Amino acid sequence: MYFNRKCKITFICHGATIYSEENRFSDVENYPQLSELGQEEVERICEFLRRRGVKNDVIYTSPSQRTVQTAKMIEKLYKKDSIILENLRPRKCGKLNGLTLEQIENKYPNLLESWFNNQEYDEELEAESINDFINHTKKIIDEVVAQNAGNRVIIVTHPEVIQAAICSALEMPSSKIAKIFIKTGSATQISYYEKWASLVYSDYTPIF
Repeated sequence: MYFNRKCKITFICHGATIYSEENRFSDVENYPQLSELGQEEVERICEFLRRRGVKNDVIYTSPSQRTVQTAKMIEKLYKKDSIILENLRPRKCGKLNGLTLEQIENKYPNLLESWFNNQEYDEELEAESINDFINHTKKIIDEVVAQNAGNRVIIVTHPEVIQAAICSALEMPSSKIAKIFIKTGSATQISYYEKWASLVYSDYTPIF
C-alpha cells in the first residue's frame, strides 16, 4: 500500500566535540569524545524525547566514540541497550581529516565546493565521492527499515549521515546535500513507507 508505513526513524545527531566546535573534519572513530557542551546537548535531547513521548523499539548507533557516548545517555532513558551499526560512518575525507575549514581554504584554495559536490573518488585527496557516501548510507538505512517493519527506531549518528538520509528520502540530487544543515545534539525524523519516505522534522534542537 502507498500509505502503509514500514518504519519510523528518529535520527539523533551526536553531541558537540572539540572538533565540531572548531569546524574540523574527522572520519576517525576513536576520537574525539563529547565535550562538556556536547553532554549538555544530549541531556536536552533526552529530555525532549521524554517530554515528547517518542516511542522506541530499538536503538542503533554508529560505532564512533562520540556516537556511542551519545547512545549510552539515550539508553538510560529507554532502559535498553543500543546496537552498533559497524558500517554507518561519516564520509571518508582522506587528507582533509583533522583540518579545519579555515586550514582547508588556506591549503587547498577553492576546494570546498568541489569536495561537497565531487561525484567521483578523489585520488589526490584520497576522499570518498558524495554519491558513494550517499549510496552507502542508503543501503544501511534500507536494511534497518527492512528489519524493523512496524517498529519505531532511533539511530544515533553523524551530521553527514543524517544529511545523506534526508537526501535519499526526498530523492534530492547529491549536489544539494551541503544545503542541509544538521547541528550537533539535534533530532530528525523520517517516516518510511512502501514506495516513498516523508521528512517529519529536521535539525530540531530543544531549548529548555
